[in-house]
Amino acid sequence: MPVTLREGTSDDTEACRAITSAAFTAIAQQHNMHADAIGPAPAAGRSTNTKAHVIVAEIDGRIVGSAGMDERCDIVGVGPITVDPGEQDRGVGRMLIDAVVARTAQTKAPGARLMQDSYHSRSLVLYTKAGFSVREPAVLMQGEALNLQIPGCTLRTGTEADVKDCNLLCESIHGVHRGGEVESAADQERLLVVERDGRITGYSTTVGFFGHSVGETNDDLKALIGGVEAFPGSGFHLPSKNTELFQWCLDNGLRMVRAMTLLSIGLYNEPKGPYLPSINY
Repeated sequence: MPVTLREGTSDDTEACRAITSAAFTAIAQQHNMHADAIGPAPAAGRSTNTKAHVIVAEIDGRIVGSAGMDERCDIVGVGPITVDPGEQDRGVGRMLIDAVVARTAQTKAPGARLMQDSYHSRSLVLYTKAGFSVREPAVLMQGEALNLQIPGCTLRTGTEADVKDCNLLCESIHGVHRGGEVESAADQERLLVVERDGRITGYSTTVGFFGHSVGETNDDLKALIGGVEAFPGSGFHLPSKNTELFQWCLDNGLRMVRAMTLLSIGLYNEPKGPYLPSINY
C-alpha cells in the first residue's frame, strides 16, 4: 500500500506517542543503548505549544510515523521524527524529513534545526541527504541537583517583563532570538534569569531536555545548572566543544549519557557565546 502524508491533529496523539516510544526503544536496543524517556510525541496545537505542526504518515489509513515541528520562533525546531519499527525500510522516514524541509520553505522560515543521536548513523545519512548540515557536537548530561551558587551571579524566576532582555541576549549569541519559547516559559513560571550587577546575563527556559539556555559567560550557565532543583526529562544538552563547562559538570558529579549532534538547514550563525541547546536545538 502507498504511504500518504497529512497534517496531524490532536486525535492522532496517542497513536503517535505509541510509535515514538516503540521507535526510540527499538533504535536504542539495536545500538545497545539505554532508551531514555523522550517525552510526549508531537501533538498539533497542544496547550503548551499552540504553534506545533505535525506531519503524519499513513498506510491504508493507519498511522505509521510522524514528524513534529515547533514553529513558535523564526527558526523551526524539528522532532521527533519517528517511524513504526514494523514499517521501516519503506522510505517513510525520508518522506517525513522531506516534508519537514518543504514545510520550512513553504512557511518562509529562515531555517530549521534538530538534535540527532550520534550513535544512529542511519538517521544522520537521511538528514544529510535531505540537505541538513552538521553544526555542533553535544552531550546529554544527567545527575542530581548540584545546589551550587556562583559568586557574583543572582538567580531568580523570570517574568514577562524579562522577555525582551532575554531575546536581546539570545540575539547577541545566536543572531536570532527564541521569543516564542521564552514567552511560554515566562507564562508557565519556568523562566530563570541570571543577573550580574543588576543586568540579565543569562537565562533558561528549563535546564532540562526540552529547554534551552543562553549566557554571556560560562559562569552564567554554571549559575543556571548549579541553581536548579532538577534536570527535567532525560537531562540537559551541552555543546561538548565547551570544554570548560563540560569539565566543570563532570567535576561536580554530573555524567554524560550519550553524544548528540546539532543539525541545521537554512540560516545558521556560529554562536558567539556559551549556550545549552534543547532537544530541538
